[in-house]
Amino acid sequence: MNKIGLGIGFLYLLGIVLSGCSESVGAPKEKKGGKMKYEVQKSEEEWKKVLSPDQYRIIREKGTERAFTGEYYYNKEKGKYLCAACGAELFSSDTKYESGSGWPSFYKPAAEKSVQSETDTSHGMTRTEVLCSRCGGHLGHVFPDGPEPTGLRYCINSASLKFKKD
Repeated sequence: MNKIGLGIGFLYLLGIVLSGCSESVGAPKEKKGGKMKYEVQKSEEEWKKVLSPDQYRIIREKGTERAFTGEYYYNKEKGKYLCAACGAELFSSDTKYESGSGWPSFYKPAAEKSVQSETDTSHGMTRTEVLCSRCGGHLGHVFPDGPEPTGLRYCINSASLKFKKD
């Protein structure tokens, strides 16, 4: 693909991201003292003890892994994808698909309340961040360019997941 084609493709995707990815996914949580309240509550020191440094950076500090490097990007086995921080069931292999994005992609969560979302304005753009509804851990982002039946692409960091084979 030439540079012009890549530029147009980038602008198209940027337009999609900026045009309406701010809807909430999953159940909203109560705020207490300005912080979200989750079923699983730990101090940052406790999270550091149970997560690897890479998992901590991604899940607790809202980082990301490099494209095409995640453990589950190429995984084709049948099973469930759980939150690496708290073990909540997040996604099923039945909804995983090859998006070409470099991260494991799903077109819907395991259950409507498995994940929640909030607007992310970091890095000079507006995106919809996906969080674990049970512990508030950062999973990745959701975009409105996925396959039917939902039209959504949950672009998730492998480091935020654990895979449980069926």
